[in-house]
Amino acid sequence: MPIRPKQDLHVETTGLTGFAKMSRRSVVALLAGTFLAGSMLVSNPVFAQDAKSTLVVAGPRTPESLDQEYPPTEAVHEVRRNVYERLLGYAAKEDGGIKYEDFSKLEGCLAESWDLAPDKKSITFHLRKGVKSNKGNELNADAVMWSFERGWNTKANFYWYMTQILKITSFEDSFKKVDDYAVSVSIPNPSPLLDRLWVNSDLGIVDAAELKKHVTDEDKWGGRWLSSNSASFGPYFVSKYSPGQEVIYEANPNYYRGEAKIKKVIFKEMPTSANRVAALQAGSVDVAEYLLPRELALLEKAPGVKIWKVFGNYIHRVEMNNTTKPFTDPKVRQALNYLVPRDDILKAVYFNTARPTKSPISEIYPGFTDEYFSYATDVAKAKALLAEAGYPDGFKTELGYRTGDQIEEELAVILKSAFSKAGVDVTLSKLPASTLVERYTKGEIPMYFFRDMAIVPDAAYVANLWLNSGSLIDYSRFKNDEVDKDINEGLTTTDEASRLEKMKRVQQITMENAPWVFLFNPGYQLATRANVGGFSWYTPNGNAWVDFSKQ
Repeated sequence: MPIRPKQDLHVETTGLTGFAKMSRRSVVALLAGTFLAGSMLVSNPVFAQDAKSTLVVAGPRTPESLDQEYPPTEAVHEVRRNVYERLLGYAAKEDGGIKYEDFSKLEGCLAESWDLAPDKKSITFHLRKGVKSNKGNELNADAVMWSFERGWNTKANFYWYMTQILKITSFEDSFKKVDDYAVSVSIPNPSPLLDRLWVNSDLGIVDAAELKKHVTDEDKWGGRWLSSNSASFGPYFVSKYSPGQEVIYEANPNYYRGEAKIKKVIFKEMPTSANRVAALQAGSVDVAEYLLPRELALLEKAPGVKIWKVFGNYIHRVEMNNTTKPFTDPKVRQALNYLVPRDDILKAVYFNTARPTKSPISEIYPGFTDEYFSYATDVAKAKALLAEAGYPDGFKTELGYRTGDQIEEELAVILKSAFSKAGVDVTLSKLPASTLVERYTKGEIPMYFFRDMAIVPDAAYVANLWLNSGSLIDYSRFKNDEVDKDINEGLTTTDEASRLEKMKRVQQITMENAPWVFLFNPGYQLATRANVGGFSWYTPNGNAWVDFSKQ
């Protein structure tokens, strides 16, 4: 559940500033030397065993916080997937050697079983006995209830799910301890998501016994301590947290599914993707996250490297402020969609690793339809629409993108040129991520890039997140009464046929009104050394180290 955009915070500090001043060749040489030194150590059987159980990862930034109530970013999502265990999960399925979630089949995680009321207004979780955190504290109903209470009172992620999706208004009325190993949740209205919502790692259970040791009168829920420490029942705990430098995960020896094959994960912050590429090629890291499409295309041909690819659920788009002229007129918004040279962008920017976005709903989710997408590149049609809207000569506007985001910069240049063909004069504003987010959340910039994913595989959830005018992240300020009504009904009705029909109508209205410039689903790609296996993909797009292995 991203209630804020993934790139709303930007870490400028790094422990690798020396790399930024070196040439690519120098970096490769240095890292290769490091790798050779490490190879000599591996000749010792003890070190060889350590090498097989240690994973070194290079990513663009360390997580801003370890607290699951922190606003979600890509780095924070990855922490949650590895540290916080959930009550329920989806069963696993495999395709092409990659593990995926089977959205049609729920299974127990911390809850061994659960009872969903026929009217879908209450659910009871029966907890596994003997589940322990890395500190040896046992999971029980008190730990779960305190975790719920903490989430409710911190008024962040947990609270958003409970109030916005499940429509809960009173904690005391909704959350109950049934016995030492069972808790129940009751809601005012039926919800088709009452069971599936608990799959999210945003709703992990904290180790209350450990966290309570660190609460103070000023910090009743331990947020200050949990921001840089971990306390949960997941496969890993964080043993070292150095923001801007590295995070070290260590396997929870008490994990209820059994201790992970990878005993230690060393996550290194390397902001520049070229440095991550060099480190991977040299063998100094096992995994390189978030590389550019052109880098991935080159690495596919490199010896000793493997590229894992999934299309996933990202949506990368340009949002227009629908309350700022000329974007108050849907014909103007439609016109810009007809000006996008999607085929050219696919080849030049994404190297054919992306898919055009043809709906506001993620294409891999139930309820998706692309039958209302009609925006082929058509300059003449765009000009005609602008003329009908009263802008026969075009207009001037501004498009914001993030400093340091090469993909967005390339897209911005291409779109500026494409829009100019209909007389739309675009000023490109390259802004720090925090500045850009501040401007579009306040409605102070007419157009801006936005990349996000909805992590609940449900069309009503996705639509509510981005299109409901009551949503906290309807930054485009799109408002349509029929859309709002259909979304709200989709969140409360248990008639699946009716829900799907309403969500189909929501997609139709959205595509006709074009609140965004629909661009691409860029997919998710991961580069690893060839001896790394077990890649898995989950909807938050964070790697689950418990699934990985090394030969």
